[in-house]
Amino acid sequence: MKYLLLINTRSPGEPSAGEPSVEEFMAYDKAVTDAGVKVDGNALDLGTGTTVHVRADGERVVTDGPFAETREIVGGYYLIDVPDLDAALDWAARCPGARYGTVEVRTVWEPDAS
Repeated sequence: MKYLLLINTRSPGEPSAGEPSVEEFMAYDKAVTDAGVKVDGNALDLGTGTTVHVRADGERVVTDGPFAETREIVGGYYLIDVPDLDAALDWAARCPGARYGTVEVRTVWEPDAS
């Protein structure tokens, strides 16, 4: 079963208790790759992004910046393929981002082939 691990971090400029090092993420990436559960994963640029919303009348509203009304933003993700939610939660807890922010675990919806 596939799960998306969304790594939430503080918005740039927000106070925090620290952040994981590049080496910590490299070690985590090696662990999920070596375990054969990593399908995909990337860090996201925290300073750029564009938000698109289409109003009921069809008008497109474009806003610069990845930031909603929140102090956390998605800083990266891992797409993993593991047997069950417990395994996905174990991998999320091992992610360096879980110590300095949160890791949201979402089941990837896959329609039935029948």
